[in-house]
Amino acid sequence: MKLPRTPSFRLDRRRALVTGASSGIGLGAAAALAGAGAEVTLVARRKAELEQVQDAIRAAGGRARVLALDITDLAATAAALAACGPFDVLVNSAGLARHAPALDTTPEDYDDAMGLNLRAAYFLTREVARGLIAAGKPGSLINVSSQMGHVGGPDRAVYCAGKHALEGMTKAMALEWAPNGIRVNTLCPTFIRTPLGEQTLAIPERRAWILSKIKLGRVGEVEDLMGPVVFLASDAAAMVTGTHLIVDGGWTAE
Repeated sequence: MKLPRTPSFRLDRRRALVTGASSGIGLGAAAALAGAGAEVTLVARRKAELEQVQDAIRAAGGRARVLALDITDLAATAAALAACGPFDVLVNSAGLARHAPALDTTPEDYDDAMGLNLRAAYFLTREVARGLIAAGKPGSLINVSSQMGHVGGPDRAVYCAGKHALEGMTKAMALEWAPNGIRVNTLCPTFIRTPLGEQTLAIPERRAWILSKIKLGRVGEVEDLMGPVVFLASDAAAMVTGTHLIVDGGWTAE
């Protein structure tokens, strides 16, 4: 009897683009993909911080390069990707939170959050797909969404609106590009202990609310997302597209 074999989680000979790679979830994703064999292009605005990540990945035996870029500059982003693509894997982890009661939301905060979390994500994903289609290559495009793309939360009307929209965008793109062998999915974390997440976790009543919702009884760590990122990027997820992988400790199971 010949047993079926588990598809490979390895990413050797693949090129990955990770935004928001200077810290937090993006840094963890970059380390995970490099550890699985991918050559990772690290994207964020601050070059010095990216170079530290690059050096750490290389010291661990991985392959990484730096691309300092503000992805809200759509023209510069399109030009950069055309020059250094195509990329087999995208992890779009750049994000922004401007939490406030809905009655207090300013147009400036709305525009800033939507400009990065949705507008930049839309056109970045499109440009990576454009490069793959032109090269006749399949790929895996991963947008970092949130559990808040599936539920609501206090003071998060703008953030939830952007993440819910990101979920719909991902489904539509997955349908459109499936004939090209391009998979598009979202990764949806709960509250993760990152510099951004610590802003909320530092407020005692908010931390208590968060822990009351996470059924596993703890806040997420960056390491909790590294395996899921590799899975979605790899051949192990070859039939996974147009959906979401929620890593929330049971928050949305209610």
